[in-house]
Formats: sequence, structure tokens, C-alpha cells
Amino acid sequence: MFIHGLAYDRRGWGPLPVQLARDFHVVLVDNRGVGDSDVPEGPYSMEQLAADAVAVLDAAGIESAHIFGVSLGGFIAQEIALTHPERVHKLVLCATSPGGGNAFPMPERGVDAFTRFPSLDREAGLRLMVENSLGDHAVRERPELVEKVYAYRLERAPSVDAWQAQFAASRGHDAYERIPAISAPTLVIHALADTVIDARNGELLAERIPGARLELIPDRGHLVMWQEGERLAPIVRDFLHG
Repeated sequence: MFIHGLAYDRRGWGPLPVQLARDFHVVLVDNRGVGDSDVPEGPYSMEQLAADAVAVLDAAGIESAHIFGVSLGGFIAQEIALTHPERVHKLVLCATSPGGGNAFPMPERGVDAFTRFPSLDREAGLRLMVENSLGDHAVRERPELVEKVYAYRLERAPSVDAWQAQFAASRGHDAYERIPAISAPTLVIHALADTVIDARNGELLAERIPGARLELIPDRGHLVMWQEGERLAPIVRDFLHG
């Protein structure tokens, strides 16, 4: 089950789910506030978002699953692994953090983008966030990918109110003291040029989750699954089959 990050819906993964669907039955989730899910008034909480994801498993008749969470989705995945451990077979945490005061803060460049976003017009704001999330390598070397993600965001981005409701849940996430209790085998993936969630948080997760494996991807940004889906697929596949 893939659980996405802030303001992204089930169509916002790039090639990775298709790659893994060759070996696994894949379930894609629209968190509350995005895609075809309801948009209740916020702010949202991590407990609500985790309960929503578990409800998707229930509706699909799935007792337990491998959970892949990216960014905000990684926060949700941690909460599921801690509160519903019987539902998680293996855990993949990508571009995410334990949250709270012990986590490394958002890099200054990301803070600037997130601060400016709500005050910009929709097109300018979305382009700013896409370029910040993909990072300099994609902007410089893969302009076609920037345009592809930007077109997706123009079509599928939620309202600013829904964005802020999800963002409130992300700001309330603090699992630092709890994650040593995660029992599911865990793979942590983080790109070293991430300007949204500092890459040192990937190392922190891997240190605090017993037996966790860490994969660091050089010179890529927060949306590493868009940039390197073909590269990540065999890493994830081997971990899940192992």
C-alpha cells in the first residue's frame, strides 16, 4: 500500500507503483483532502490519517500489507506500524522523518518555499513547490520531468485549505520516542539533496528503528520516487522479497 505525502494523491507517484505491480498487488491511497477522498474541515491529525489508511485495508479485505510511505505518508506509515503492528508486514519509509523537536528541521530553502506558497497565485505557487521538491538536478537535467510533475499538480492539486489541513497533521507528528517499538522490518530511503525533509532524518530513522536498512540516493530531491522510480524498484522489490 502506497501512502503519499502532503497534497499528493494516488496518481502522484511516477513510475514506481507500476514497476512494483509486476510482483505485488498494489493499493494506492488518497489521503483525506486530496484526490477522490472527502475534504472534511481541518486541521487533520496523524491519528485520523492513519485510521483512514487502515480503513482502506479493511475495505480491500487486506489483513496485512507492505506499507510504503513518503514524506507525510511516511509519518502516517510510522503511526500505522506503531498502533496497528499486525497490519504491517514490511515498512518502507521514503523522504520522511520521526518528527518533533529531535528531528532535523526543514532546510532553509524549503522553509522559504513553504512560506511563500500560500501567498502566490496557484500556477506560480505550484511551480515553486514542484521545483523545490524535485531539486536542482531535475530542474537542470530533466526539464521534461519538471513539466510532467507540474502538469500533474495543476490537474490534481487540492485547495489551499486542504493543503493547510494536511500540513497541520504533519506539524503535529512526533514519533521520535516511539519508533524504537516498530517491529516490522524497515527500509529507509532518503535522497541527499532533499530540501523538504533534511536527509539526516533518514539516518535518524534508521538508527532508531531496530534493524532498519538505509539507502541514500545522491544528488536527488524530495520527489526521488518520480526521479528514480526505475532505480528504486529493484531495491524495494528485493527488500520486500527478502
